[in-house]
Amino acid sequence: MLKVGHVSLVGAGPGDPGLLTRKAAIALRRADLVLYDALVDERVVGLARRAQRFYVGKRAGRHALSQQEIQQVLVSQARRGRRVVRLKGGDPFVFGRGGEEAQALERAGIPYDVVPGVSSAIAAPASAGIPVTHRDHASGFLVVSGHDAEVFTRAVGAIRPNGITLVVLMGYSRRAEIASELRDGGWDVSTPVAIVADGTLPTQQAWRGTLQALAAGDAAAETDGPAVLVFGAVAALQLDGSALRALKDAEDTAHHPVDEGEVPARRERTRRRPR
Repeated sequence: MLKVGHVSLVGAGPGDPGLLTRKAAIALRRADLVLYDALVDERVVGLARRAQRFYVGKRAGRHALSQQEIQQVLVSQARRGRRVVRLKGGDPFVFGRGGEEAQALERAGIPYDVVPGVSSAIAAPASAGIPVTHRDHASGFLVVSGHDAEVFTRAVGAIRPNGITLVVLMGYSRRAEIASELRDGGWDVSTPVAIVADGTLPTQQAWRGTLQALAAGDAAAETDGPAVLVFGAVAALQLDGSALRALKDAEDTAHHPVDEGEVPARRERTRRRPR
């Protein structure tokens, strides 16, 4: 009788491969098959050198496989004795449908484990210098999906911004509509807002403004990639060290001026005979 394999539901993190966890990297190196989503960096997928790799991503209504089909593949491949990694952007249990896949594996009696990943809900704001909580500004935060208007309304209908940060994933295409809904629901029009696109990546962009400005369609961060919306007092912060770096660069330039055409003296290197 063929021994049943194993499935790992793995979070690939927010984008930067350097934020992949060690446990996730180990799971990928041991995998026989990797089913990976959109937004997962190729360098992360490439860690699974010995595995068969199969793209099952979903972007803007274009699905390589349905969710039901993905779950069937996980079960069938594990029953063949294979080590399967289900690789998802961010964390598998934060809008990654990892919960549904875990339930499908439970029903089928397939051994599995969950490897958490760094969620973009926290990492993208942080990479732009925005802490989702702050002793002086926010005692908690709420993460919601902005993709579905009805679901968003139910999630934030009773929420007020007093001491709370609202983080919206998958809401970029509805950003003006979301801002208008919050404004009409009683949020102050001067509430700080930030949009972080391609968070943690070299292509990262950040836009900062107010709820009113976003509702009016004034958002300069145009992107086809993932974007995180942040509403609340912390969105006005920029604690990324850039101001200190700029100050240090200015000081270095002032203390060590270089005249045009000046060439630093070449230091002769002494060669020593190897012992």
